[in-house]
Amino acid sequence: MPPLPPPDSVSQALRGAAERLAGSGIADPAVDAELLLGHVLGLSRGGVQAAAIRGDELPEFASARYLDLVERRATRMPLQHLTGCAPFRSLELAVGPGVFVPRPETEMVAQLAIDALKASASASPVAVDLGTGSGAIALAMATEVPHARVHAAENSVEAFVWAKENVARLGGDNVRVAFIDLADAFPELDGTVSVVASNPPYVPDDAIPRDPEVRHHDPAAALYGGPDGLDVVRVLSRVGLRLAHPGGSIVIEHGEWQGEAIRGILETDGWRAAATHPDLTMRDRATTAVRP
Repeated sequence: MPPLPPPDSVSQALRGAAERLAGSGIADPAVDAELLLGHVLGLSRGGVQAAAIRGDELPEFASARYLDLVERRATRMPLQHLTGCAPFRSLELAVGPGVFVPRPETEMVAQLAIDALKASASASPVAVDLGTGSGAIALAMATEVPHARVHAAENSVEAFVWAKENVARLGGDNVRVAFIDLADAFPELDGTVSVVASNPPYVPDDAIPRDPEVRHHDPAAALYGGPDGLDVVRVLSRVGLRLAHPGGSIVIEHGEWQGEAIRGILETDGWRAAATHPDLTMRDRATTAVRP
């Protein structure tokens, strides 16, 4: 496609960008156009919409930068990589190449972990996020349950750097991130943890994600979980039993068709009350269980 002409106004810029992004198969081209322009101008999405309605001119400094970002988004580079941030519950997480971009469905997983953490009888309950990636679930627990102590594990160098940045910027003294494989994580916490949470890799090795943003930009180690997608879940179940105290919970995100298999894994290992939970689109996306 020919390059977009330099726009004169905010509304013209948004129209041209939305058309270009729609032609590239972007699901919500107008939304992405507004978010990218907001990133360039330092405005919220609502601020961009107001500027378009007022007929504001596009500042000269912003035109070339905006067009460059639109063209890069049209190649299906993730929006979050271009803006450098991903919203997650009340947080704005720093993300980029090398780390899994948190998705809206994981907010429900975090809610299950937060609810279990709040229900703990301890005055200072302990939570663990295994394979924390950007730190999304760990930071949600730490900021929304401030009396908890949260420990996050990550074994990817690239993801660990992002998690460290987010914990330093958004976390308090009740959250830490460690560079360690989840299979070996936190032996000093054995038998003391109230909530073990994880968004593990769960895509079967031969299942190729449809979206180019996922297929080409999310780290493979954060996506693929073996022939049936459940290799890491099997490890999580055993590690969770080691870490959790009696009555402690495990919360695992998964694909919408994996709930029954994961309940079977947990129950076979000795967990009790395994239950699968739907997200807001009514797709089964998380399974919980309780340590006896």
